[in-house]
Amino acid sequence: MVTGHDFAAHAEVIAEKAAEIARGYFRGQLQVELKADESPVTQADKAVEQMVRDYLTEHFSDHGILGEEHGTKHGDSRYLWVVDPIDGTRSFLTGHPLFGFLLALLDNGDPILGIIGAPALRETLIGIPGIGATLNGSAIRVSGQTRLDDARLFVNEGEKIYRDHPAVFARLMGCGQTRRLGYDCYPHALVAMGHVDAVVDYDLQPYDYMALSAVVRAAGGQITDWQGNPLTLASDGRVVSAASPELHRDLLDLLNG
Repeated sequence: MVTGHDFAAHAEVIAEKAAEIARGYFRGQLQVELKADESPVTQADKAVEQMVRDYLTEHFSDHGILGEEHGTKHGDSRYLWVVDPIDGTRSFLTGHPLFGFLLALLDNGDPILGIIGAPALRETLIGIPGIGATLNGSAIRVSGQTRLDDARLFVNEGEKIYRDHPAVFARLMGCGQTRRLGYDCYPHALVAMGHVDAVVDYDLQPYDYMALSAVVRAAGGQITDWQGNPLTLASDGRVVSAASPELHRDLLDLLNG
């Protein structure tokens, strides 16, 4: 039986190369372009993704690739690598160190391997559902917090949630023991590490959440859409991560209340 473990060594090499490229551009002179949706892209985004594509084409020529910057190649393959070269380009171009690198491997749509890299922090999380998750080689696990009233909660993309779902935003601002507004992948990494108990996220693309799904689940957590459905390539971009089934259920009740 093939598992994510069979590909983990390659994924680690890719993550190391991606981090080195990103650090080479970070807080340097960046050429910023705006895409059709007005989101920014830099030469770092393009360079990292091109490296990933070149590596995967060399080592796994029959695998598919879905990337933020260069689209899909062999999208109907059994194995599909999903890459976000710089998760949090706005963080990256403003010198904020919590940008990430995301890589997932899907087997017939199921994420069997995920990497969350934080190049500026020199951290790499690897998750293989059913086997476990590590941070720089050491095992990590979610906190196991079950009570929403005691939870440390991150709300990502809060201004978008406030704009589109003000009642949901108001409920989120009244729950938990500690609340923080955030962005991008790192709050979900903190869930996997056990430092944060839950993250509510919004308006994501598959390259934003597929790696998160693998890592959070591998660390013992729960991660779904806002309706409690497993994350797929067709999910609507609303995501919730939690450190226990009980906390996850209570957050779904709050989101859909």
